[in-house]
Amino acid sequence: MPGGALVDAVRSARLVAVLAVAAICLSALALAIWPTFLVVMAARVLHAGASCVLGPVIAAISLGLVGHAALGTRLGRNARFASIGNGLAAAAMGAAGYLVSNQAVFFLTAALAAPAILALARIRMGDVERPRHTDVGAATTSVRKVLSDRRLLVFAGCILLFQLANAAMLPLMGGILTLRSSQWASTLIGACIVVPQLVVAGFAPWVGRVADSWGRRPLLLFCFLALALRGVLFAFVADPYLIVVVQILDGVCAAVLGVALPLVVADITRGTGRFNLGLGIVGSAVGIGAALSTTLAGYAIDHFGSSVAFFSLASIAACGLALVWLLLPETRPDAGALASRGLNFVASHAEACIDRKSAMRSSGRPTVIPVNFSGRTVKFLTMIAVERVPAELRRRFSRSMAFVSCTQPTGEFRPKWKRLVATAIARLRFSPAT
Repeated sequence: MPGGALVDAVRSARLVAVLAVAAICLSALALAIWPTFLVVMAARVLHAGASCVLGPVIAAISLGLVGHAALGTRLGRNARFASIGNGLAAAAMGAAGYLVSNQAVFFLTAALAAPAILALARIRMGDVERPRHTDVGAATTSVRKVLSDRRLLVFAGCILLFQLANAAMLPLMGGILTLRSSQWASTLIGACIVVPQLVVAGFAPWVGRVADSWGRRPLLLFCFLALALRGVLFAFVADPYLIVVVQILDGVCAAVLGVALPLVVADITRGTGRFNLGLGIVGSAVGIGAALSTTLAGYAIDHFGSSVAFFSLASIAACGLALVWLLLPETRPDAGALASRGLNFVASHAEACIDRKSAMRSSGRPTVIPVNFSGRTVKFLTMIAVERVPAELRRRFSRSMAFVSCTQPTGEFRPKWKRLVATAIARLRFSPAT
């Protein structure tokens, strides 16, 4: 939670991201050069703190770049690239450890910080919107009000139950696979890790696209249902290869939650300037749930057996499903409201450069241009009243509006699209009416 509050407080999210990546690089070098107990503990603490900050920073930069209208799609792409990166890094580190030494793994981790910092440097921070009167702006709501938001607390409780049920499943099954198939245990466990990553890489972009049309709540219900089903199947399935197939459900859950978690937090904290604090609160729930999960599941499997342990985890997932169903409302903003907000943005940005009296003063009858905005989630019509203008200018303006419509189908315009339309409006000297 403090990491999210820190990101909200600083002026440069990119600087925080660079510092977090540098801290991870430093922790890897420390593990490689001085592998003593105190250094290892300090490196682990440094790595954990940097990871707590890096996640909210990436989400904040994504939100600033694309806005709420395209955040779901952007998060889906983020999840895809994260999974591909995890797979490639795991393969490279495994090869380094096998061909060179275990120490080479940590040096490779430190070296990977260089391309990460280079990618951050390539982000044009002028495109990351943080103005005063937008939803990504400076903090305008007190921390106490955010902490008392019922929707955020319910969602944090749902995520805690998810991690409480999910975190221990694969470690428990890994131990069982080691006992049942000791010869192929490492291969099977590796497959259980790789298969969900492949599912996330293929499935996450689709989740990001349908989050706006279906809503967040149906995706979360599907996620908890898949988790509960996975726990039940682990209790019954004994074939090691079928266990790898069951791990597809883990990839489905990871894809849905990787997109839905920051998306729901963005919906709840919209207009407050406390997006990263909300992510920090939910991230604290993730950590608490994951820490308790392995302890409780280990106790259950030692005293009651593996079937009881997996059924217990499935029951916790079912409790999370009930909590989402009963207490968590749909957080997706209304598409019609987004559309009208987009038109208001265009009108307000154009107002400063329009002489309305001159625009309506014409020797002839004004021309009316109907502009249709059509997307997956909203359709609306804008009537543009203009003077007699050359046909080429009219066509140029229509192409500009069509380009904006295709780029932002919900009507929530980003600054560069606002400037584009305002420029076309100023050139045509028109008065908009909707």
